[in-house]
Amino acid sequence: MPVENSRMKGFYQFSVKERLNLIKAAAGLSDEATNALGSFAELDIETANRMVENVIGTMSLPIGIATNFVIDSKHYLIPLCTEEASVVAAASNMAKRCLKNGGFFTECDPPLMIAQIQVLDVEDIPAAEEAIAKAKESLISQCNDVESTMIRRGGGCKSMLTRVIKTQIGSMLIVHLIVDCQDAMGANAVNTMAERISPRIAELSKGRVNLRILSNLAVHRIARASAIFTPEEIDNDGGRENGLAIISNILEAYHFAASDPFRAATHNKGLMNAISSIALACGQDWRAVEAGCHAWASHGREHYSSLTDWWQDDEGNLCGRIEVPLAVGIVGGASKIHPAARANLEIIGVESAQELAGVMAAAGLAQNLAAMRALSTDGIQAGHMRMHMRNMASSEGANSDEIDQIAILLENYSETITPLVIRTTLQQIRE
Repeated sequence: MPVENSRMKGFYQFSVKERLNLIKAAAGLSDEATNALGSFAELDIETANRMVENVIGTMSLPIGIATNFVIDSKHYLIPLCTEEASVVAAASNMAKRCLKNGGFFTECDPPLMIAQIQVLDVEDIPAAEEAIAKAKESLISQCNDVESTMIRRGGGCKSMLTRVIKTQIGSMLIVHLIVDCQDAMGANAVNTMAERISPRIAELSKGRVNLRILSNLAVHRIARASAIFTPEEIDNDGGRENGLAIISNILEAYHFAASDPFRAATHNKGLMNAISSIALACGQDWRAVEAGCHAWASHGREHYSSLTDWWQDDEGNLCGRIEVPLAVGIVGGASKIHPAARANLEIIGVESAQELAGVMAAAGLAQNLAAMRALSTDGIQAGHMRMHMRNMASSEGANSDEIDQIAILLENYSETITPLVIRTTLQQIRE
């Protein structure tokens, strides 16, 4: 069910069990979902063995809850599955900083996916394209002539087009099927359709069909999110002048990423920290999401660039926008099989694949701003290493009590926290 309020003051101060109980109450989780999240071994071996081959066990990662998100006037608690410290806190922090102007606003395309059919050895490509175009309606009907919940709900193949590409081994005719996948990611559906009509495509084109596979560059399935941050919200203490100075630094950082692929790769990796973590938490194909987003960063451009746009309006506010292809679903795949993925979808409370895409895009925009703000002010390492401190202490052999003592002793440490600092502090405690 939708949460009434994503603001959870001091959420990080509660114990793990207390946090889970708060989320259970806020999101109306069932006992089954709560137990799946709280067991720390939520995937039983039988389920794992059905999901992939040659199973020997499972591997767990932390699930953290990003708070403070208001998206399209609706509150969200957003689960992120990640091993990287500071990601959840950074997203929550930035989400809190745009509430004055209503939070995030999204716009998502219909859930259209592309299936590609590769046709080779075509002697007369224009004639082949004409033959396929004439048979377009019957080919679409053939794609949709199967028993499918997706098609019954109004989905299915909606259009078809052809492309000719030049390669080192000659020209290729590529047929695109445009398929409405409804609330599914759609890989199985589009692949099945491509394979179903391939013999007829070969016959019409008088060529040879090789690959029949979806494209993860989902250009018809773009998710957009935007937000406005006042100078007062950007500054920690609510000061306008300092906020304007920070905005200036952020915009300089953005233009660096927009113009330089070397910076853009890390810039985009930062926003994918949120998008991929939500995808993983909700049982999505996060490798497909990653591939599509990074391909989009160079699609139709002179070079690989930023997935976000940032600018300053006439009132001095920082305005941000993200556009990313997000092929995600709330039915089928691991989102249906994995108990924690089902529970995490329950926490977010989305009712459609498009809504999930919008949430992911908003989180990506927040994460991008968090990274640029940190980099252009105090630098990213001090805060990141402070968040990473407990992991470092554990790797140095500290037990649970010692880790807590190290955290207290180094709470106001002004320099970068390094493994040497951890070792020295641990030695002092033990002595």
